[in-house]
Amino acid sequence: MGFRVITLFVLFSLFCCVLFCEGEFHNVSGISGKKQSGCNLFVGNWVVDPSYPYYDSSTCPFIDPEFNCQKYGRPDKQYLKFSWKPDSCSLPRFDGEDFLNKWKGKKIMFVGDSLSLNMWESLSCMIHASVRNAKTSFVRREALSSVTFQDYGVTIQLYRTPYLVDIIRENVGRVLTLDSIVAGDSWKGNDMLIFNSWHWWTHKGKSQGWDYIRDGSNLVTNMDRLDAYHKGLNTWARWVDLNVDPSKTKVFFQGISPTHYMGKEWNQPKRSCSGQFGPLAGSTYPAGLPPPCNILNNVLKSMKTQVYLLDITLLSQLRKDAHPSSYSGDHAGNDCSHWCLPGLPDTWNQLLYAALS
Repeated sequence: MGFRVITLFVLFSLFCCVLFCEGEFHNVSGISGKKQSGCNLFVGNWVVDPSYPYYDSSTCPFIDPEFNCQKYGRPDKQYLKFSWKPDSCSLPRFDGEDFLNKWKGKKIMFVGDSLSLNMWESLSCMIHASVRNAKTSFVRREALSSVTFQDYGVTIQLYRTPYLVDIIRENVGRVLTLDSIVAGDSWKGNDMLIFNSWHWWTHKGKSQGWDYIRDGSNLVTNMDRLDAYHKGLNTWARWVDLNVDPSKTKVFFQGISPTHYMGKEWNQPKRSCSGQFGPLAGSTYPAGLPPPCNILNNVLKSMKTQVYLLDITLLSQLRKDAHPSSYSGDHAGNDCSHWCLPGLPDTWNQLLYAALS
C-alpha cells in the first residue's frame, strides 16, 4: 500500500513538472501574447509563403550595406519566401499602420549590439512599407540612432552597447566593467525597451572590444566568457529592477541569435551558411540550444520586473540559409552571424507585434 502511494505521488509530481515547469521556462513575462490559448509562438516550423517578404530592400532607406544581400549580389530569393508557423496557433501578420496607431506619441528603443541593429532596421522597413508616403526622419550616429514616423509621433531608437555593461577607459586601456551600467541613463523614459547581448562576449583577438575585465575588485586579462556574461547580465537585471516602471514601460529581451559557421551543428560538417538555400525541416536543431540560453532564462526568472523573452533562438537556428554570407557590402569574407534584410529579423518583429497584440 505504501509503495503504491509513493508511486502515485512520484507520477503526480512528474505530471506537475511537465505541466508547469515547461511553461515557466518559456513564459517569463506577463505581457499578453506569449502564448495564445496555450500555444507557444516560438515552437513550430518554417513554411513556404509566396506573400513574403514584407518589403523590397531597394525601397527601404534604412538598410545598411552589411544586411542588403540582394543589392550586393545574392543570386537566390527563395530565402525570402518562408514564414514561421507555430505548431498550434496562428501568428498575426504584421500591420505597420496598426503598430503606429497603438504606439502613437511613444518612444521605442533597441539596446544592444549589431543584432539589435539588424532588428531595428527590419522594424523600420516593415513599418515604412506598410504606411505609404509616411513622413520620416532618420538619424544615424555611432551610439544613438533613430527613425521617427512624424505623422504618428513614434520614434524608434537604437542604442549601441554590445555588452550592456560599460566599457570604461582606464590607464591600462579599455576595461569591461561587469558591475557598471552608467550608459543606462540614456535608456530611461522610453515606452518600450528591447534589449540584446551575447554576440560580442565571445570575440577574441583584434575583434575583442576590451583589454581587461573588471570583476568586482579584480582586474583580469580574461575569464570564462559564460561566467562574465552571467555577471554582466545580472548587473543589467538589477538595473532594470531598480530603474524601469513596468506599468509605464514594456521590456523585452531579444534572445540569443545563433551563428552558422560550423555545419557539424546540423549534420553537414563540411559546410557553413554559405550556399544554403533553405531552412532545416521540422522543429529541432541537432546541436541543441547554445549555453547562454540557460543563463539568460535563469536571470530573467530571477527578476522582479516582468521581461518578455522573444525566444528566437531555435527558430533562427533552423534558418541556416538566411545569413549574408559573402553578399555583404560591409563585411569581407563569410558572414554567418548577421541576417539579410528582408529576412529572418522580420519574423522577430512579427513575434514582437504578436506579443503586443
